[in-house]
Amino acid sequence: MSFQENVMLDVAIVGGTIVDGTGEPSYPADIGISGDKIEIIGDLSNVKARRIIDATGMSVSPGFIDTHTHSEGALLEDPQHANAIRQGITTLFLGIDGMSYAPLSAKNYLMYRHWLSGLLGNPPKDIDMSTVEAFRSNYHKKVSVNTAYLVPHGTVRLETVGFRDVPLVGDDLLSAERLVKEGIEQGAVGFSTGSNYYYPGAWGDTDELISLCRIVQQAGFVYMCEPRRANPERAFGNGGVKEGIEIARRSGVKLHFAHYRTSPETAGQIDDLVGEIDDAKAEGLDVTFDIYPYPTGSSIIIRLLPSFAQDGGPDSILRRLKDPSDRSRIINYLENEYKSQDRGLAATVISYCPANPDLEGMSLYDIAETRNISMATALLDILLETNLEVGYVIPPPASVGLWRQVSEDIMNLLSREDYMVCSDITPAGTMPHPRSYGAFPRILGRLRRQFDVMTLPQVIQRMTDNPARRFGLKNRGRIESGYYADLVVFDAEHVIDTATYDDPRQYPIGIPYVLVNGKIAVDDELCTGVFAGWAVP
Repeated sequence: MSFQENVMLDVAIVGGTIVDGTGEPSYPADIGISGDKIEIIGDLSNVKARRIIDATGMSVSPGFIDTHTHSEGALLEDPQHANAIRQGITTLFLGIDGMSYAPLSAKNYLMYRHWLSGLLGNPPKDIDMSTVEAFRSNYHKKVSVNTAYLVPHGTVRLETVGFRDVPLVGDDLLSAERLVKEGIEQGAVGFSTGSNYYYPGAWGDTDELISLCRIVQQAGFVYMCEPRRANPERAFGNGGVKEGIEIARRSGVKLHFAHYRTSPETAGQIDDLVGEIDDAKAEGLDVTFDIYPYPTGSSIIIRLLPSFAQDGGPDSILRRLKDPSDRSRIINYLENEYKSQDRGLAATVISYCPANPDLEGMSLYDIAETRNISMATALLDILLETNLEVGYVIPPPASVGLWRQVSEDIMNLLSREDYMVCSDITPAGTMPHPRSYGAFPRILGRLRRQFDVMTLPQVIQRMTDNPARRFGLKNRGRIESGYYADLVVFDAEHVIDTATYDDPRQYPIGIPYVLVNGKIAVDDELCTGVFAGWAVP
C-alpha cells in the first residue's frame, strides 16, 4: 500500500506554494507532518490528516530564525511570547551582546538580573542558571519558540572576576576558558560579546577575547560581536571593526557582526561599511552579518553611564549616583559624551519604566523640561527612582528621505549571501522598539515590495537556511523530508508589519499559521498557547 493509503498524518498543509529556504524558485506542493517532523512533500490530495491547513493562495516557508534577541527574561515571564511567534519567528537566539543569565551562581544571577532588568525584565529570582545546561532546561518544551544560546562574555567575566574592572588573566582566564568550553559542550552554539558599553564584558581587552575565541574556534563555532566603542584604548585598532577582524585573524574563529547596517549618520555609505571587512574576507577570514530593518535601535539606559561608574555592579552604581562628587563626575561625562543632538540624550525616549509607567514614551528632553533640570541630571534621577530598571528607544530620523535611504541600504546589504535577519527584540514596557513586533514581516512584506532588490526565495533564505547553517542548527531552516516542522504560512502579496515607533505593540498582518516542531503555535492569526519550543540545536 502507498503512503497515502495507510498513514494518518498529524497535520497536512495543502494548496500552498513552497519557498523551501534554499533560495531556489518556489513551487506548488503540499506538506505532510507526523510528530515533530516533515514526513512528505508532494500531492496529498488523498491523504488523511488530523488537521488540514488550507494554504491556497499562500506561501509556506521554514520558520524564521532570529539570530539576535533579548528575550530570555520575557520568555520566562510570558512563555507565549506572541510578539515573536506572530512574526513567524520559530527560533530565537539568546545570550546576545555578552549578556545573559548563565553560567552564573545564584548570587551572581541576582546581581546580573538586577543590572539587566531594564532590558530583560524580571524573571524568577530562584531559577537555576548555574550552567548552560540548566539555562537551556528552563526553556526546553516550556515556551512557544525554539531557543539557541551563545555563551556570553560578560556573564563569564562576572562568574570569574566579578563585576569589576580588573584584567582577566592567569587562573581567572583559565576558569573563563573552561566556562566557555563547558557551555559549548552543553549545547551553546557560539560565544558573544558586547563591548559596546555592556558591562562587565566591556572591560575585557583584545588579548582576552582572542584567548576565549580560540576555545570557540577549536569547537568549530561562531563568535558574535558588536564593534567596540567602550574603552577603545584596550582594543586593537581602538576597537570597532578592526578589533573584530584582528580577533578572527589571530584566533581563526568564525566571526559574526551583530545588526551591522548603516545609520542615519552613514546612510548610503555601504562601501565604507563593508569595505574593510570584505578585504579581510579576501584574506580567508570567515565573516557573516545580521541586520534588522530600522534606522535606530534601543537599549538599557544604565549602559550610558561611564566605565568607572559601573565598577562593582548595581549596588555600587546606586551609591555613586547619590554621592555628590561621583554624581558630578558622571553628569560631566554624560554631557560631554552625548552632546551631539543626533546621538545625544535628547534622542533618548523611555520605553520601559515599571516603577513609573507614566514616563514611558517621554524623552529625556521632555522629562528634564518638566522637572526644570538638565537631561543628564534627569537620567541619573530616573535610574535612582527606578532602581536601575529602565530601558529606552531612539526615535527615527525626522527626514523621510533619510529613513528611506537606510531602508534601501538594509535591503542591499541583505542581498549579500553573507547576511541574515534579526530583530534585536527588547519587548519590555508599553513603548518597546517596533522591531519587537514587526522586524521580519517588515522585510518580508514592506521592504521587499518597496525595493526591487531581492526575490522572495532569497529573502526567505536569509531568514532561515543561512542562520541554520551558520550556527549549526540541525535539520532546521529548510523544508525537506525529515526536517523539523518549523513552518510559516503567509500571504506574500499582503504580509506587512503594523508596529510603529509611536504605537509599537501591534502585530503583523498576513501570517495566519505558524508551526513549531509540528505543533500549531499560531492558528488563524491567534496564538494557541502550545509550548512546543525546544532548546536547540
